[in-house]
Amino acid sequence: MRDSIVIIPTYNERENIEKIIRKVFSLSKEFNILVVEDNSPDGTAAIVKSLMKEFPDRLFIEERKGKLGLGTAYIHGFKWAVAHQYDYIFEMDADFSHNPDDLIRLYDACAQKGADVSIGSRYINGVNVVNWPMGRVLMSYYASMYVRIVTRLKIRDTTAGFMCYTRKVLETIDMDKIHFIGYAFQIEMKFTAFKHGFQIVEVPIIFTDRTEGQSKMSKGIFKEAILGVLQLKIRSWFRKYKKVS
Repeated sequence: MRDSIVIIPTYNERENIEKIIRKVFSLSKEFNILVVEDNSPDGTAAIVKSLMKEFPDRLFIEERKGKLGLGTAYIHGFKWAVAHQYDYIFEMDADFSHNPDDLIRLYDACAQKGADVSIGSRYINGVNVVNWPMGRVLMSYYASMYVRIVTRLKIRDTTAGFMCYTRKVLETIDMDKIHFIGYAFQIEMKFTAFKHGFQIVEVPIIFTDRTEGQSKMSKGIFKEAILGVLQLKIRSWFRKYKKVS
């Protein structure tokens, strides 16, 4: 049953993209994949297109004109997935920091246990991060704590980027009103789903930093998230959220 699609944004991921695609397609549950490709100069798109001949009707690509930001890549993918009537829409990185095996657990949390959103959480059971320097671990952990204090989200890993959304969530959220394009996008999507009253659950995962390719993370990204949370909270005071039944 082709009810699930994994959205993988890419920019210069030639070292990882074929391996991650083949791994997802080897899982016991069938997942389709949509690669949202931001005109990588390293030939990532060509690799995906060559694999599309091997995996017709399971692998898709949307090419954009340049590096337009993580949030806009996911919004592009979400709209595509909703238009194509997928029931479960996943976010996942291309670099194996997210273990594809955990897709099945995220799926089960929604499809079998009734959640509207499931999050692959690094912090629900302590701190489960591999290959990050301690400074980055602390920055991420305390950033999530800060987000919880400001937004009142009952989520331990507020900046997580490994998730499953049901189609109802993405049809309810006005994606044209999602403001942030960097990692603050992840917080804004969770906060908006929370304000609409959707059931959000965390599934414990182990996050392993990439071993191949170049990280897109920077201190500026965390700064955007910290300042963005305040803007997000203030905007919510002047906005009405339709509560789901």
